[in-house]
Amino acid sequence: EVQLQASGGGSVQPGGSLALTCAASAVSDLSFDDLAIGWFRQAPGKEREGVSCISNGAGGTYYRDSVKGRFTISRDNAKNTVTLRMKDLKPEDTAVYFCASERGLYFSGGNSLGCTTVAYSDWGRGTLVTVSS
Repeated sequence: EVQLQASGGGSVQPGGSLALTCAASAVSDLSFDDLAIGWFRQAPGKEREGVSCISNGAGGTYYRDSVKGRFTISRDNAKNTVTLRMKDLKPEDTAVYFCASERGLYFSGGNSLGCTTVAYSDWGRGTLVTVSS
């Protein structure tokens, strides 16, 4: 089982920026590159939703419509990390953000099926992002 640690949450004003990092450990005999990593969020009273996900291998990335142009996901396979850079944050981005992984999950760019909660097996504890003036 892959262990995931999300960090980088905090409180910012609207228009501000944050960078969330998902660090994977206990990857063991797996290559980190074999893992798809997803960022999900859950606001109070709402269901968990996919925000942005990155495929394993040479696959693509996915962004939900509401974050396109504002969020960027990237991975560093040498450091076993995935970073979600968020800019122009809005109050509606307020939520607990979780990262998750799934071995062998490949998807092409823009494919929403690669960023659903049911597609991921291993989950880390969340980090809170609050956007408020």
